[in-house]
Amino acid sequence: MSKAKVGVINVTGYAGVELTRLLYQHPGVELASVTGRSAAGKRLGEVFPHLASIELTIEAEPGEVDLAFSAMPHKESAGQVMPLLDHGVKVVDISADFRLKDATEYQQWYGFTHPAPQLLKQAVYGLTELYRSQVASARLVANPGCYPTGAILALAPAVKAGLIEPEIIIDSKSGISGAGRTLNLQTHFAEANEDATAYALDGHRHLPEIVQELERLSPKQALSITFVPYLIPMTRGILTTGYASLASGKVPVDKKGRRELFQLYQDFFKDEPFVKVVEFPPHTKHTWGNNLCLIHPTIDIRTGRLVVISAIDNLVKGAAGQAIQNMNLMLGLPEVTGLEAVAVYP
Repeated sequence: MSKAKVGVINVTGYAGVELTRLLYQHPGVELASVTGRSAAGKRLGEVFPHLASIELTIEAEPGEVDLAFSAMPHKESAGQVMPLLDHGVKVVDISADFRLKDATEYQQWYGFTHPAPQLLKQAVYGLTELYRSQVASARLVANPGCYPTGAILALAPAVKAGLIEPEIIIDSKSGISGAGRTLNLQTHFAEANEDATAYALDGHRHLPEIVQELERLSPKQALSITFVPYLIPMTRGILTTGYASLASGKVPVDKKGRRELFQLYQDFFKDEPFVKVVEFPPHTKHTWGNNLCLIHPTIDIRTGRLVVISAIDNLVKGAAGQAIQNMNLMLGLPEVTGLEAVAVYP
C-alpha cells in the first residue's frame, strides 16, 4: 500500500523544522513537500545542515499532498489552510488560527478578524488525550499551543472530577525556542542568558485556550484562571505548575488523599501512550526530544491545596510531536508511529 504524502508549510520556523525531522524518519508517510518563502529554491540541507540527508528543495508553495501541516504564524496560517481544505487536503494547523471556538476572541487576543469563522466549528482541538475519536475523523485539526498542552493535561483529571475550587493558578516556565526563530532583543543570548523573567501579566494569548478547554471538562462551573508564563535560559522544555484549593469533602487532605489523587490521575491517563503519571516532580530534561508529558500530582496537606506539575518538550509534545500524533489518527495509522523515541540525556 502506498504511503500518504505529507507536506510542511513554513519549514523555516522551529516547529516546521522539528516536524520535518520527525516526519523524515516516520515509517508510515512520505515527506513530499516543504515550503518556506524566504528560502524558496534552496536545498533543505543548505538552510538546515542537520537535515542534509533529506533530498528536498524548499518550495514557495505546497506541492501535491494528502495531508499538510501549517506551521505559519497566527493570522497568516488561515489563509494557507482554507484553499487546502477546498482541494480536499487534510490539515493539521500548528498556529492558533483555529483553536478558539469564539471568533470574537481573535480580535481581543490576536488582533485580527478571523477570515473563516465557519471553520472554527469544524476544527477539532487536537489534544488527542481528550478528543481522540474526533481527531480521527477530522479534516482540520487545530494543534494545541505549547503552554496549554502542559497546563490542560496537568489539570484535566482534577477539573473533570470536580476535585478543586474554580480559582486556579498556573505558572509555566518555557525554554527560549518557544518564542520562535524570529530575532528579537528579549531572546538575544546576552539578554536571556543567566536570567529568568515573567511576561504577559495582563493575559497571555494562550489563556483563552486553557480556559476554553478546562471549562469544557466542567461545563457547570465557570473557572477563574490566572496564568503567568516565564522565560528561562534553556532551549527546550516547559515546566508547568497548577495550584487550586481542594473542594470540600472530595478527597482527604492527608497522605491517604495523596494516594487517592495519584490513583485518580493514573486511571484518567491509563491508556494514554504519551502521558505518564510519575511519583516524583518531573524535570524538563526527562522529556527532551520526545513526545511525553510527565505529570506529578500531589496535595499540600498544610494548605489543603492541589499542586500538580507537568513537563513537556515544547517543540515535540507542545508542537510537532502532537501534530504527528494527530496526523497518525487522521490517516488511520497507529497513534504512536514515529513517536516512540526516548528522551535525550544528559
